[in-house]
Amino acid sequence: MSVRTDESCASDVSSDSCEYYQTEIFGLLPSSQAHRRPHTDPVTHDPDKDRVSWNPSVPLRALPVCLQDKRDIKERQHVQRSSFGYWDSWRRSQQTTRRRLKEHVGGALSGLLPWRHTLHKIEGQFGVGVKAYFVFLRYLLCLNLLYCVIIAGSVLTPTLVYRENSGDPEKPRFGFKDIFVGSGVLENSPVFYSFYTRGGSLVSDCLNTPLLFLLGMISVLFLSIIMVVRRTVVGYKHSWLTGNRFSSNLSYKVFCGWDFSIQDSQAASLKQNFIRNELKMDLEEQTFHERVQSRSLRLWVRLFLLRVSLNFLVLVLLGSAFALIYYTIILSQQQKDLHWTVLSLMLEYLPPITMASINYILPHIFSKISEFEDYSLTIQLNLTLIRSIFLKLSTLGIYLVFLIRSTTEQTPTQPQPQTCGENAFGREMYKLTIFNFLECFFNAFFVAYPRTFLVERFPSSSLAQILGKKQFEIPFNVLDLVNSQTVTWVGVFYCPLLPAISSVRLLILFYLKKFTVVRCCVPAQRMFRTASSSVLFHFMLLLGLFMSVVTLVVNINRFEAGSCGPFKNTTVFNVTSVCVKTLPDPVQNTISYISSEAFAFTLILAEVVILTSYVSRGRANRNVIERLKDMLVMLRKHGHFIIIIIIIQ
Repeated sequence: MSVRTDESCASDVSSDSCEYYQTEIFGLLPSSQAHRRPHTDPVTHDPDKDRVSWNPSVPLRALPVCLQDKRDIKERQHVQRSSFGYWDSWRRSQQTTRRRLKEHVGGALSGLLPWRHTLHKIEGQFGVGVKAYFVFLRYLLCLNLLYCVIIAGSVLTPTLVYRENSGDPEKPRFGFKDIFVGSGVLENSPVFYSFYTRGGSLVSDCLNTPLLFLLGMISVLFLSIIMVVRRTVVGYKHSWLTGNRFSSNLSYKVFCGWDFSIQDSQAASLKQNFIRNELKMDLEEQTFHERVQSRSLRLWVRLFLLRVSLNFLVLVLLGSAFALIYYTIILSQQQKDLHWTVLSLMLEYLPPITMASINYILPHIFSKISEFEDYSLTIQLNLTLIRSIFLKLSTLGIYLVFLIRSTTEQTPTQPQPQTCGENAFGREMYKLTIFNFLECFFNAFFVAYPRTFLVERFPSSSLAQILGKKQFEIPFNVLDLVNSQTVTWVGVFYCPLLPAISSVRLLILFYLKKFTVVRCCVPAQRMFRTASSSVLFHFMLLLGLFMSVVTLVVNINRFEAGSCGPFKNTTVFNVTSVCVKTLPDPVQNTISYISSEAFAFTLILAEVVILTSYVSRGRANRNVIERLKDMLVMLRKHGHFIIIIIIIQ
């Protein structure tokens, strides 16, 4: 993994991506700034004259030439400007102004990213892996804030402005339990689905509360798909370019890895820790590869049988966890009629407590199992992540299936008008979000800090020596973020303010985790690279997004006629069809063709052609990259012969 300075992040990839995927070795090259710009051939050498020509659209400081050549180019620029006409001179000045404005705006936006100094400090003390977790958390926070803007503009504001006052004098009293369960006053507030009723002055066929609500939720889901897919693709490109097939040598990191612009002693200490962590990772990987090459056939057979047995044990543990969650959900549903007591609140939270306990215990068991399978540290991490995310998404899936079944079965048998199945589903997602925050708070101040206090205050005690200070477990913390974001996507349709609640939770969670890392954790003894793991983080997020879309589609089909909210006594399809019928005939014909099978077949065929062309280009680029790497190896081995030939010529 290479070291990238802040200046090398000024590329077509966002600065957030540069901080997250700090694996691009080509960013270390002096000419990387010019090569990453969307201009071709910024500098060319004139074969007839021994001087350099340039592309005027490229800034002078970005040209990969020496200082004397830049001075020569600047002098020729002054000479050529006198021969320009008025139109050419104005066009070039406007082009320069736009370029500088774009650079200033990009620098200002990158400077608005919060916690940059904190992330740099964490990177130096605990490595780039821990920093990757906090960058991932910041990314989810920004994403949820963007959801809040969309929902406020398309759903919340029109409803508050044009909503009719019901004038209902009977309002439920606010209780302490309402904060944790989402009942009482919160149930009739903008937090939940039933608040957004159709009425007021928005009564036209194509401009009403149901359509605005549907438009806002579809915008959130489409934006999520675009952002997560783009992030995953960018990460895969970085990890593929600089993955296992390319690594810088130790001598480069020792002699060329230092940043001589550092003047602060604390920054110098952080840089030393970062280089030391890099060298530690390289040595661990080299030791592991040497051990793998020295294995005999007997060891390989024994290792294969051991891995099969351990995977069977993993399946048994997963099946037992699913059965336990199913029975706790049934027990919680049977005891729902109890009056308000601490016991009733515990029963309300019995499924989340069980899911949290399983999701806390089993990933640690999976981590220990992966150590016996004798993989490299990065593969161990990825394998633990895959097993744990399957556990978390499966437990959440079982919970959602049971909720959908219970909601659709109870709605027809309960004729009370106040019963709202959609609100009940939203309350469950609200409870999961609140419990996730309570779990993080409890873990920080009642588990991690007392453990650190015991180790620091009584270091000679046997319990303190057994426990020791904890290490920040990146896979499990990332899984918690993915699980909580999946809950937000699943519940945003029935709890529209859930992204706002998640934003506040993530903001507090950042400082809780910062306190846990800086105050209660020690740097990991075994470092790992985040090149492939970062892609896996976003791939898991993509799986959670896919799960939320499937849940929403199933819910829309199961709740045929809404019992409350914007689609009361109607469905999503009826509202959209009424709007389509009021449109002009050409527009109706276009929409009808887009929704037909013929258009779907044409679209699939076009996608196949486009994907085939991209795959072909990818294979060609892969072959070119492999040839260039072979040429670099050859130049490194026979460089002194090439130097002799150049001197002779």
